Amino acid sequence: MNGKLIIFSAPSGAGKTTIVHNILKRFSDQIEFSISACTRSMRPNETNGKDYYFMTTEEFKNKIKKNEFAEWEEVYTGQFYGTLKSEIQRIWNSGKHVIFDLDVQGGLNLKRYFGRQAYALFVMPPSLEILELRLKQRQTETPESLARRVAKAKHEIEVADQFDKILVNENLDKACSDAEKLVSEFLRK
Repeated sequence: MNGKLIIFSAPSGAGKTTIVHNILKRFSDQIEFSISACTRSMRPNETNGKDYYFMTTEEFKNKIKKNEFAEWEEVYTGQFYGTLKSEIQRIWNSGKHVIFDLDVQGGLNLKRYFGRQAYALFVMPPSLEILELRLKQRQTETPESLARRVAKAKHEIEVADQFDKILVNENLDKACSDAEKLVSEFLRK
């Protein structure tokens, strides 16, 4: 089966992961989460093979050479992220559609790769100030990493119009409800 792909992208801290988890609950019989590969360090609450496929930089680069990624990029210096083609095929083989929680460039790369087979949604924070506050509340950022994420978010917001739909996450319940409707419409097409 070659199913559909649903891509949620946003600046870090915009709420895409929470929205994706809601979609997964609502459409659990039709959609499965694509686990990305990355080279960054595992956070205390993360599990290899569930949250990400954690790899060394050397392992990641070997997979690039073998053309095993549908998309990949160096998101931050020395930190690679990507979507394995085998992961997408694994989900399609199970009879389900694939949902992604990706950074903005990764989402656009997948949309270009799969065209109309993919539906790309950009989760927009209400403002950069609120985004920065959300990132601070995570308590996972250093002042330097927070500044990098906010600077990157400014650039990512500039390309939001390249996505199929922009979903503003000012109120999480409404954003989740709106996302459910959009995904349901796409799956019916």
